[in-house]
Amino acid sequence: MADQETAQIYLISPSDFELSVFAGRLSAVLDRHPVSCFRLAMASPDEDQVIRAADALRDICHARDIAMVIDAHVQLVTRLGLDGVHLGDGARQVGKLRRELGEDVIIGAYCGNSRHDGMSAGEAGADYVSFGPVSQSALGSGAIAEADLFAWWSEMIEVPVVAEGGVTALAVSELSAHADFIGIGPEIWDSDQPAERLAQILG
Repeated sequence: MADQETAQIYLISPSDFELSVFAGRLSAVLDRHPVSCFRLAMASPDEDQVIRAADALRDICHARDIAMVIDAHVQLVTRLGLDGVHLGDGARQVGKLRRELGEDVIIGAYCGNSRHDGMSAGEAGADYVSFGPVSQSALGSGAIAEADLFAWWSEMIEVPVVAEGGVTALAVSELSAHADFIGIGPEIWDSDQPAERLAQILG
C-alpha cells in the first residue's frame, strides 16, 4: 500500500517544446527534486524531432539514475535505449507488448477513471497504471479520477498507481497517502521557474 512517505514524483514533459530550452529546464528540475521517472509525452509527428528529443533527454535522465519512458512510440524503446513505454489506451496493447518487449521493459497504462481498465491492464502485465485527471478539466469527457479510486486501489491491488492530470497542492495532500506516484507535467512547465513551481505544488 502506498503512503505519504513513498509517493514519488513522476515527471511528464510538455507535448511541444524547443529541445535546446527544455533540456536545461528539465535538468534544473531534476537537480532540485527527487524524481523517479520521466515521461516524454511529445506530440510531434516528426520522427527525427522525437528521436532527437528522446536521445538528449534520456542522457539527462540516465545520468541521474532516473528511468525514462516514452508515450506510445513502442518501436523507439529498444532502438533508443529507453526504459519503457506509456500507453494511453488502457489495457488494449499491454499483453501483446509484454510478450514482444520482455519482462525488463517498463509498460505503463493510462486508464482514465476506470477501475476495470486498470485491473485489466495490471492482469495483462502492466508495471504501473495511471488514473486521471484528478481535478476538474474541460478536456476529454470531464470525468475525474476520484480520491476513493486511489484509496481502493492501494488497499486491493499490488500494481503501482500514478495520479496524473490537473494535479494541485490539494490533490497532492489528498492522494499521497494512496498513490505510489504523483504525475506532474503541464502544472509546472507553464511557469518560468518550473522547479520552484513544483516545490509549491508538493508543499
